[in-house]
Amino acid sequence: ICFGTLSGMTVNFVFLISRQGKTRVQQWYVHYPQKEKQKIIREVTSLVLARPAKMCNFLEYRGQKVVYKRYASLFFIFGVDSQDNELFILELIHHYVEVLDRYFGNVCELDLIFNFYKAYYALNELLLAGEVQETSRKLILQAMASQELVELQESEGQSVEL
Repeated sequence: ICFGTLSGMTVNFVFLISRQGKTRVQQWYVHYPQKEKQKIIREVTSLVLARPAKMCNFLEYRGQKVVYKRYASLFFIFGVDSQDNELFILELIHHYVEVLDRYFGNVCELDLIFNFYKAYYALNELLLAGEVQETSRKLILQAMASQELVELQESEGQSVEL
């Protein structure tokens, strides 16, 4: 996948929300007080869940764009700056879903509930400080496999060598 020019593209937050409105993953790249975070999650979740399926996947929220895509029972929601390209963000969402799909083998909500830290790890490999860090699925999956190996060695009490 070619993501073209990446300069200036900033993600402010990422949420993975179930159809029932449960937050499965939340990652913030801009500082907000805790009460403000809860309010943003509640409001954005309400806006996204209330939209008919046939409507576009972009909406304005407090001077930002919210770009989302539904995959099975999960909504992948990215909050970005108002001047950012919506189609690029949709491609970024799809890229993240493909990474999760390859890692879990057809990712589902239960995978994220029981292995939420792996979803965070994949997201942290993809984005750093709200900017795209890595575009190669192969490299992201290799980093995740390395992390899993480290966890396995630590759990067995072995020394870690990379």
